[in-house]
Amino acid sequence: MPYANVNGTTLYYEDEGTGPALLFLHGWGTSGRVWGAQLPAFVPDHRVVTVDWRGCGRSDRPAAGNDIDGVVRDTAELIGALGLDRPVVVGSSIGAVFALELALHHPELVAGAVSVDGSAHWPTLEPLPTDLLDGLREDRAGTVAGWVPGWFGPDASPALADWTIRQILDSGVFIDRQFDRALAYDPRPALPELRVPVHYIHGELSHIPVAISRECAGLTPGAEVRVIAGAAHMAHQERPAAFNEALRGLLTAIRAGVPA
Repeated sequence: MPYANVNGTTLYYEDEGTGPALLFLHGWGTSGRVWGAQLPAFVPDHRVVTVDWRGCGRSDRPAAGNDIDGVVRDTAELIGALGLDRPVVVGSSIGAVFALELALHHPELVAGAVSVDGSAHWPTLEPLPTDLLDGLREDRAGTVAGWVPGWFGPDASPALADWTIRQILDSGVFIDRQFDRALAYDPRPALPELRVPVHYIHGELSHIPVAISRECAGLTPGAEVRVIAGAAHMAHQERPAAFNEALRGLLTAIRAGVPA
């Protein structure tokens, strides 16, 4: 299986196809497996890389580096290690934060980014309740099982929530430190200075309001928001056909260097 050693840890990745590069970043506690419905759609005409970021999936679970800066450093080094030619980075949830940070601070490495149901500054407006963070420490399984089903819309298969819960419980406990930085993260002041295209996809029914992506898009030069009807926080899994169509349209715009 393919592994890369970056910044003192070992990351599992998958790399398929040829053509313009795409790098998919999953959300908190899951893995690159969440992009399974995107691989058949994009591998025929793209080089597609998925990665399990540190602490998650099949990658190492170190106690250190489990914050936004650490994962962004890992991802920047992975781009170099794999010889990716300015990929478009597609990130889900907190993975969207990593994608946005790459676009902001490493524009030379990426062609652009797509934020999928990104949290952005939402935690500063509606902080995660203390009992959630306490619950992760005191009853991890019960807390995750009670929280994750709300990530999915009413029409989603219960199996998706069950599978997501299993992935999170299989990941390392140190990833909880991501919440410390996320609670104070706010990209809005930097967005007008973006030097590469960034666009937004958001689930209509997400617990993170669509207004968050709309506000960020309003500050992002040339950005568009595409809303996936009937989907919640995991639109790429809940409505893959609609999601893939929206993503392909945004990729075309990014590669052409024009607004979507």
